[in-house]
Amino acid sequence: MMTRKDIEQLKPFQARAIIEGLRKGIVPTEYVSFFTVGRQNWLKFVEEDLDCFIAHGGGKVRFINGDYGDGKTHFMSVVQQLSLQKNFASSFVVLTRDVPIHKFEVVYQEIVSQLRGNFEGVGIRAVIKHWINEQQKEQKIDEQDLGAISTLLREIPGLGLDFANALIGLLQVHSTLTSLKESEDENPEEVLYQWFEGKKVAKKDLKRFHVFEVLKKTNSKQFLQSLIVFLKMAGHKGLILFLDELETVLAQGASIRNAAYENVRLLMDNTEHAQYLQLFFSLIPDVLLSEKGFKSYDALWSRVRTVGDSDELNYRSTLVDLHKTPLRREELVDLGVSLRKIHEISYRWSAEHSVPDDLIVGMCKKQEEMGALSEVRLFIKQMIRCLDLTEQGHVMGESNLLENLLESHKETEIEKTSQLAPAWDA
Repeated sequence: MMTRKDIEQLKPFQARAIIEGLRKGIVPTEYVSFFTVGRQNWLKFVEEDLDCFIAHGGGKVRFINGDYGDGKTHFMSVVQQLSLQKNFASSFVVLTRDVPIHKFEVVYQEIVSQLRGNFEGVGIRAVIKHWINEQQKEQKIDEQDLGAISTLLREIPGLGLDFANALIGLLQVHSTLTSLKESEDENPEEVLYQWFEGKKVAKKDLKRFHVFEVLKKTNSKQFLQSLIVFLKMAGHKGLILFLDELETVLAQGASIRNAAYENVRLLMDNTEHAQYLQLFFSLIPDVLLSEKGFKSYDALWSRVRTVGDSDELNYRSTLVDLHKTPLRREELVDLGVSLRKIHEISYRWSAEHSVPDDLIVGMCKKQEEMGALSEVRLFIKQMIRCLDLTEQGHVMGESNLLENLLESHKETEIEKTSQLAPAWDA
């Protein structure tokens, strides 16, 4: 977690950005590792997977299980930061009304639009531009060089011919950029980038580049495999995918749920038969336990029915069970002390006297009595509400702790309701 020295080096604007993010249940990306409490064992084994399995050609799926507020999204954000530090490419996708898991083409579009790695910017365009710049840096590409690169790309195992030809097409375009027309509809560069992004492109516009297929369910495995091979070519150790909030499927009708679960099954198959790929899904316990969950779809349930059965904690299992590894009181207290200091810097006031350690311990006790000690989001809401009121002149004592907890709990319940019940129509 963030050390006192780290916190004291924060500027007021940085501290304010953290506090404002936490109000919305989000830790700013660059600070996620500073707020990781009580997850060291899980992270240790995830890191081992990355170093000793995925980086050497393995493929693996893991489910992050926890109730709302247990820190699933935060945990995956920490793993994403870890994977980027280790030179993997990664993509973090939140499953929503606009990005539903039952429409894999849309999910794939979001995967490639959220790509991050050892390049400037975000998305597959940024990766490809970085790769093209690297090719041109080594030597100015003439017709002979282009022929050699084309031959090499088409012979790379696992790189689909369409994917290779589209890359070759972009190299051709970049080597004759001055001849491009200004109209986007007639811009071959734009056509090729949209193809890489999984968007609908007229096949007649692709034929000139010997690209014949567009993204669809039946070729999604080939697209994903080609993407990983390309990311390896671009200097990454592999691809780490994060699909957050799978539980939103529970609110859907049976036909949509079945389509969603079929895509989960396909993604699992693709991952486990792929190389240099790890996939993380986050979900709540109901996805594993309820009748509308995985067990309602036999083809998927047969794959995952034993996940989470054991009472013993196995840190190498498919299930990262945050629900079974709640935070200890002292870990929350440490987090509270850090939040107090960040709030101090953000609003330029002295909080330690008005919100002493004993009061933070009291907040933890009240939350524990409610049976919600594991809900990190609830504790953070309590802390920020307490700090806000105290900084504005309100006296927050032991007698106010229950009211503070109940108000904070009400906020988290409203957030939970809005998150778990999206009304998707298709």
